[in-house]
Amino acid sequence: MAKNKNISYKGPYGYQKLKEREGRACIRFKCALTNTILDVLRQRPGWVEVKEEGDWDFYWCDVRWLQENFDHTYMDDHVRISHFRNHYELTRKNYIVKNLKRFRKQLERDSGKLEATKCDFFPKTFEMPSEYHLFVEEFRKNPGITWIMKPVARSQGRGIFLFRKLKDVIDWRKDGVRLDDQKDEIPVENYVAQRYIENPYLIGGRKFDLRVYVLVMSYLPLKAWLYRDGFARFSNTRFTLNTIDDHYVHLTNVAVQKTAPDYDPEKQGCKWMIQQFRLYLTAKHGAEAVEGLFAEMDNIFIKTLQSVQKVIISDKHCFELYGYDILIDQDLKPWLLEVNASPSLTASSQEDYELKTHLLEDTLNIVDMEGRLTGKEKRVGGFDLIWNDGPISREDGNLDTPMNGFVANTHLGYNNDRKKQLKRLYKSIQTPQKV
Repeated sequence: MAKNKNISYKGPYGYQKLKEREGRACIRFKCALTNTILDVLRQRPGWVEVKEEGDWDFYWCDVRWLQENFDHTYMDDHVRISHFRNHYELTRKNYIVKNLKRFRKQLERDSGKLEATKCDFFPKTFEMPSEYHLFVEEFRKNPGITWIMKPVARSQGRGIFLFRKLKDVIDWRKDGVRLDDQKDEIPVENYVAQRYIENPYLIGGRKFDLRVYVLVMSYLPLKAWLYRDGFARFSNTRFTLNTIDDHYVHLTNVAVQKTAPDYDPEKQGCKWMIQQFRLYLTAKHGAEAVEGLFAEMDNIFIKTLQSVQKVIISDKHCFELYGYDILIDQDLKPWLLEVNASPSLTASSQEDYELKTHLLEDTLNIVDMEGRLTGKEKRVGGFDLIWNDGPISREDGNLDTPMNGFVANTHLGYNNDRKKQLKRLYKSIQTPQKV
């Protein structure tokens, strides 16, 4: 299945000799989604959509197809699919915690405690119910703080709740026991209990997180690209700790916010482009502090990928576009909330649609089914190569930020058209909803 026997592909990037390229009449694709990615694939020159039973060269699949079909599907060398086989090692909330804890211990053994502290970007987390007793011990050490419970395999804010009383978790655990009694009918759903960040950075009194895109082409060796664009997602209601039951205050997911009674789609889903966010922070805190913040975010991207590098099955047919969710606190410290294997590609506004269209076009350019790349590129469209079996250094003297020593090849939140950005920023700076 999905094979093209007439063409020989050589090298890790799928590029061929000129006459071999000329032999490819088209690239046959399938797509499991019906949003922006399908639009991009259908508009790509030389790409043809195939029927359900047809052979294909490229498949933007969903994770369910991967689980059910990957091991039973023969693929020629050139075939590409949009997920790694065990992507969940990074994207399930309980597995990423397990892998980060293991990786931190490894760093402490190999490189010392100082290096290990570079993994301290994840709030204290316990898997439930298996680590329930450890959680209770930690809970009693710090009475009165806020915790958040998240189901490990759900998305878009479903099943999340905040709590400060152990009774709330005891009630949840009792429900879990009842479910366990019916395990032949309903499987137990695991959660993580995570210390809630009670001092988030606020803009206009509202909480937000950042959605950042990282494209991984290989884990062995690790090759990762960071997209320059992204966005900040704002809550619909001003932040307060006086109530912990209002999801419109504490959860920034668009899927949650758009259900608010006063949600206005004309406000573009309460989003800022990440360029606006970076300019705002620079105006408030200075370029050096913001450069330090974004460098810490670079560290998060690399350390999380390294934490699963030895456990992810790095199949040559696979690539993955991850959506990282980052929270910034009042001390300008970034915290990793989660990594998404299927970041939403449904647009909530025209600006959002344009961002995701360009993101996906550039992703396909790096996947390079057409064989145009040499493999030596450090930038492709809006993507910057940040790791290729080792760090990639930034070589750009035009950025008005400190460049002392090594700086990772990331331009997250930068845009050459600074005047246009500033004009847009000052129009929206008073109310982050109007973006």
